[in-house]
Amino acid sequence: MGLPLLLLLLQWLPAMAQQESPCPLNFTILQKYADAFLPQGPGSASPCQFAVRGINLVQSDYLRSSGFFFPPPSSASACWAALQPLLSPIFPDFDPRQACGFSTDSISTGCMNISSRAQFESLAANSSSSALSDVARACTGSMSGSSCAPCTATLTRLGAFLTGPSFSNVSDCTQFPFIYVAGAINSPGPSDLSSADCFFGLTLAPSSIVPPAPPQNPPRKSRAWLFSLAAVSSFLLLSAIASFFLLRTRLKNTKNKKKKKAFPDNPQSSILLDSVGDSTSLVCYSIDEIKSATKNFSRKNIIGKGGYGNVYRGLLPDGTQVALKRFKNCSAAGDDEFRHEVEVIASVRHVNLVGLRGYCIATTALEGHQRIIVCDLMQKGSLHDHLFGRESRDRRLSWPLRRKIAVGTARGIAYLHNSVHPGIIHRDIKASNILLDDDFEPKVADFGLARFAPDGVSHVSTRVAGTLGYVAPEYALYGQLTERSDVYSFGVLLLELLSGRKAINSSGDGDNSLVSDWAWALVREGRALDVIEQGMAELGPSSVLEKYVTVAVLASHPQLYARPLMDQIVKILETDLVAPAIPDRPIPINAKLGDIQRAIDTRGGSGDAPDE
Repeated sequence: MGLPLLLLLLQWLPAMAQQESPCPLNFTILQKYADAFLPQGPGSASPCQFAVRGINLVQSDYLRSSGFFFPPPSSASACWAALQPLLSPIFPDFDPRQACGFSTDSISTGCMNISSRAQFESLAANSSSSALSDVARACTGSMSGSSCAPCTATLTRLGAFLTGPSFSNVSDCTQFPFIYVAGAINSPGPSDLSSADCFFGLTLAPSSIVPPAPPQNPPRKSRAWLFSLAAVSSFLLLSAIASFFLLRTRLKNTKNKKKKKAFPDNPQSSILLDSVGDSTSLVCYSIDEIKSATKNFSRKNIIGKGGYGNVYRGLLPDGTQVALKRFKNCSAAGDDEFRHEVEVIASVRHVNLVGLRGYCIATTALEGHQRIIVCDLMQKGSLHDHLFGRESRDRRLSWPLRRKIAVGTARGIAYLHNSVHPGIIHRDIKASNILLDDDFEPKVADFGLARFAPDGVSHVSTRVAGTLGYVAPEYALYGQLTERSDVYSFGVLLLELLSGRKAINSSGDGDNSLVSDWAWALVREGRALDVIEQGMAELGPSSVLEKYVTVAVLASHPQLYARPLMDQIVKILETDLVAPAIPDRPIPINAKLGDIQRAIDTRGGSGDAPDE
């Protein structure tokens, strides 16, 4: 009886030990961010975003102390239990495992089964001999101010070897380089406010930062001397400030006289001119010129509408036709958003990107604050018009034109990702934002949602934006924004171009289906050519058509690292290169469609941005 009982106890002991293992993660360092969390307003995170960012921060702290990315699997349940008290006050009745789809063991597993710092560094060294040294040079010190961007820009090559599927979104492959750098390279470490902001997007509201205690009162004997010193210093300081502003006013007046046009009716115009007008060759149009070009914003001249305002057809005095995007609900405080779009478009020059001629900012008694950008007019309208509008009924696009549009659009997006520094993530690639000139050369337009971001940074997004059906699932659900988010949107766009079907098709019974799921089902059955729209003129070789379908399905794959980069897509589409095999699609994207819609709605995204 004794021996069988002993053997039975030996079998039970590991299971008992696994169940009772405490959590070694220090969640107390996350408390200050939970206390300062703002549930609404710009920069606010969703419950799932906050949970993921907080766990990654704590994991980097654990890596710093133990050399391991994750706690033992036996402590997974205890770690979720330790996180819950931090989340409950700000997200009542929120269970991250249930709400975000995390499994219990996801907090103790990760990308490619990498568990230790030594293992990560070994793989990184084999992938790139200089990646670790580049990161060490750029990421060692404080991440405050402008130091963050150069650091995060080096993380793309550092994580280039992370190509395997992720086990969960708690520690996705995109987060590994940031967890590593914060825990192993950065001297201040993950507990530092600037490091937490740079690597994990966790910030404190200004009101939650406790100011330093005031100094104690000095001895009475020295107070008179201090008051005298303070008076003299104040006088000198005020004199210096007055001299500075006087000199600055004189220089500005001299500079404005040299400008081709000025804006005497808008006291806020200097904000934009200082940051854009002085560094570009853009034309500064007056409000009278804009009214003349659009016939006083005639409704007959409206060629596009959206969440940001209307787009008008205009005629300049020299006979040039232009498109004018007029922002609605403008205020002087909203100049940052307007300046952002102007800066983005002005910073890029490519045959497949819409060109910006100039802009107008003015304040009048009747119209109030006016913010307008002036672009070249694309006579053929948008790709959406030709696929789903009146033009689609009159004349279908032939295969040579569709191929030209696909390649040109891919080139334009690849230019934004790889040839601009810092790179630009468009965030709203869709058919209505692809404009066509007289020769059907595509122009990527509408940079209102675009983000300047170092390559590979997924966590810096402060709000989700885009259009349902085109938004990548990891971005909509978890805020993971990368260039591959644009790749997903391009994949959906390419499927629309090939099939003539919209990104989301609604059936009579109220069910919605994604074109990416539909196309994947056909490709899996060996029926790739059935994706091609029937009746398309001048069809190319079957092998080329199948390759384009494969690229589209691969680019719109729900898993982040299954998608190729845009420069790889351009090479495949332009050359005889064979498209890679398509990995299985384990994530039911159609089932998450409602979650994606709610994510866009609750995080300030816009699905109706206007087209230039």
